Amino acid sequence: MGLFSKSKTESLTKCRECGSELHDPERLKRHQKIAHDKGFIWLSVISSTPGEQGHVSPEKANELSLTRNAYPTHVLLDESGDIGMMYGAKTTPHMYIIDAQGILRYKGAIDDIGSGMKFFKTSFADATNYINTQLDDVMQGNSLKVASTVAYGCSVKYNYD
Repeated sequence: MGLFSKSKTESLTKCRECGSELHDPERLKRHQKIAHDKGFIWLSVISSTPGEQGHVSPEKANELSLTRNAYPTHVLLDESGDIGMMYGAKTTPHMYIIDAQGILRYKGAIDDIGSGMKFFKTSFADATNYINTQLDDVMQGNSLKVASTVAYGCSVKYNYD
């Protein structure tokens, strides 16, 4: 694919301002920090079309990472939506784990909270996280207990023109 280093394992997330992140704004940072500390490359991809919710300039993307004390290794601006559509991303956050050989190992939700009323009634502390609980297995080449789930959150604002 050319976008990703083959020497390390990556975690790819779709991101933008979204109600699911505003519910617990520290949640994604906690998971980024755990992945960062294990040596993962965390790519945050912003696929919002210019003029749509979630779109930011390169300068604003960098500023947001710094002011939020976030841990993405890189932030990729995907205004055309090519990266997001290639991975089938429909919501934010939409999580992906790619191993050191470039193989997609996980695709889906960040955790099992889901959408609907459960999302608003359940503590993220009680959630089963699908990313951090599987990072060691990915690094060791083991099979994952959960390889795919349905992602939840706000829709990605693609440019379909």
